[in-house]
Order: sequence, then C-alpha cells, then structure tokens
Amino acid sequence: KMLDQIMAFNKAKGGGVIIEKRAMGYSLFRADNGRPIARMRPFGDGDRVEIMWWSYRDRWEQIGDLGPMVMPLEEALEYISKDPVGVFWG
Repeated sequence: KMLDQIMAFNKAKGGGVIIEKRAMGYSLFRADNGRPIARMRPFGDGDRVEIMWWSYRDRWEQIGDLGPMVMPLEEALEYISKDPVGVFWG
C-alpha cells in the first residue's frame, strides 16, 4: 500500500524518481542521474514515516539534531517534493 502511494505521487508530479524498497523502507533516487533523494521508513503504526536524507558522509541520516522527523506519508511526500531545508534535490 505504501509503495503504491509513493508511486502514485511520483506519477502525479511528472515522474523522474526511482523508488526502491530496501531494508524495511523506501529509498528515492533521481532517475536522471541516480543520486539519492530521500529515504522513508515506516514509523510505528499507521502511515507515518521517518524521513532521512543522504548526507555528506554518504549514508542516510536524520534531518536535524532533534531526533527523527516523522509525519504521515502524504505529508512526507509533499515535504520531500518542496524540499524546504534544501537537502533532497541539491
């Protein structure tokens, strides 16, 4: 179900993102150059996910220093799409 929602969001926004289910989460990559965009891991019950970014240390890390960034899947997809902190599409 979660994968279907992510794929539908990608299609609605015009595509360009490769979605891979990996190690109990979903990794998003740019289709044009293969660069990592974001990672979402299910968090608790329901449709909440933790959002992670590909850091300068070449690994997935939490955003910020205040613990995991967690939100409902639909909000997470919008957040990644809009990239208000400038870590996903740069």
